[in-house]
Amino acid sequence: MDNIFAYAFMQRAFIVAVLIALIAPCIGITIVLKRLSAIGDAASHSALAGIAFGLVIGINPILGAVIFAVAAVIGIEGFRKKFSRYPEIATVVVMSAGIGLTAVISGFITDGSENLNSFMFGSIVAISDFELYMTIALAASVLIVTMLLYKEIFFITFDEPAAKLAGVPVKSINLVIMLLTAITVSVASRVVGALMISSLLVIPVAAAMLIAKSYKHTLVISIILAEAFTLIGLVLSFYLNLRPGGTIVLLGVITLILLMFVKNK
Repeated sequence: MDNIFAYAFMQRAFIVAVLIALIAPCIGITIVLKRLSAIGDAASHSALAGIAFGLVIGINPILGAVIFAVAAVIGIEGFRKKFSRYPEIATVVVMSAGIGLTAVISGFITDGSENLNSFMFGSIVAISDFELYMTIALAASVLIVTMLLYKEIFFITFDEPAAKLAGVPVKSINLVIMLLTAITVSVASRVVGALMISSLLVIPVAAAMLIAKSYKHTLVISIILAEAFTLIGLVLSFYLNLRPGGTIVLLGVITLILLMFVKNK
């Protein structure tokens, strides 16, 4: 049996995967508890359009994904203000735009359909040094924001009106969270896949909520679960020749179902 760490691409894949699994729950716990889980889907579909755009014009697809995903979350915030009583409209409109743009732009890709496919479902063999450095920078940013704004994020997550009255800069912090969500979705698309990353934001948090007894406890358990899903998924995908993104997500879903069954018992 081959040594999984004998290959440079697997070393990069594990570093990126560990970092993504560390920061995804830090963002995911906020969007889940605020009932904004669909934002991950909207951002991921927009990121996929950005990836296709990057392949067409010849820039790094991750940069294209970041640009489109950031535009998507800003658009969601704009639509949410216009449809304050029906916030779900915002995510559906932006997601639809992302899907439409992906369909149109991908038609102009002349020699990169397989490359686009790797971004849709994840690929462990194509992570570049540039993408590795982007992931490290993103992980550092998310962890710094999480630590520095822990109390404010906690307050906003459970009682946004009260946080406003208490003088917390709610709009600014929400914008930071949305931007970090967009960038995380974009950067993680290489390993997990643009169509899968929203699951990594939500499933570990949902599983942790079944057994945790506090906000901090939920965050810690969700990080542990995300790391387990990701690392086991990478190993299985390497030795069984499976898509890493699908393997990681299925492990998460199976774990969530098992925890639900055990809790019911």
